[in-house]
Amino acid sequence: MKRTLLLGKDQQEVELIHQDGATTLVWEGESHPIDILEMESGCYSIIMAGRSVEVRLDQGRSQDPEAHAYRAMLYDGVYEFALVDPRRALLGASGGAGAGGGVLSSPMPGKIVKLLVKVGDAVQEGQTLLVMEAMKMQNELKTNTTGTVTIVHVQEGATVETGAALITVVAPEA
Repeated sequence: MKRTLLLGKDQQEVELIHQDGATTLVWEGESHPIDILEMESGCYSIIMAGRSVEVRLDQGRSQDPEAHAYRAMLYDGVYEFALVDPRRALLGASGGAGAGGGVLSSPMPGKIVKLLVKVGDAVQEGQTLLVMEAMKMQNELKTNTTGTVTIVHVQEGATVETGAALITVVAPEA
């Protein structure tokens, strides 16, 4: 699965692929075969491009609740980094119905698994409106406003593309 690697101010897409007993690291679009062996809890031996390195990983702290932060101790120093699942970032930035209401749109291509509201339902900020399956995971899409559902643009079982209108919520008049 792809992750966004945050190392200082740098950001890279990385992916570890485990297939047929082999592991490949995809970094900056290039594939690198690697061997990883967990020697003890949190301590790994990694061989890549003929070089061997021992890495000890500890949980770190991150300001971003969507990021998993780590500290890696290597022979040449300590590195702090974070990994972010790009799907979570997409869901967080999907722009659900905002202040004043609006249209909840699809953050990625997927299939509508379950509608939890219908036209006329009153909804509260943060309420889950539907469940969508994308990349073999079920994601709860929530509204960012309090209001009334005025249009349900999709039905259960529908396949949608990124940006597709899903549900319209209108906030009450002030």
